[in-house]
Amino acid sequence: MADGITRVAVPETAAKGEIIEIKALASHPMDNGFMFRDNGTRIPRWIIHRFEVDYNDELIFAADWHVAISANPYISFHTIATESGTINFRWFDDNGDIYTESAKITVV
Repeated sequence: MADGITRVAVPETAAKGEIIEIKALASHPMDNGFMFRDNGTRIPRWIIHRFEVDYNDELIFAADWHVAISANPYISFHTIATESGTINFRWFDDNGDIYTESAKITVV
């Protein structure tokens, strides 16, 4: 991620049908476009406006974010462990950049 990093937390293993917690953090300034530098110029808007998560290529979570989201957005949600595989995370920002992270889960 340009000027930042992403972190995710997914359980390494889970029982089939278990409810698991997924956590994600993006280190990002989330500039809302309303602030000014010391010299009086406006700091341009630069936010992550969409966050998506898929589990084995099936979308399981999505959120549209707006300027009221704080810097370094953190999110936590729950899903059901259905099968072993990969959980992919995507953050989309105003500059057209897409930041990605992934984690493996083994379902027993």
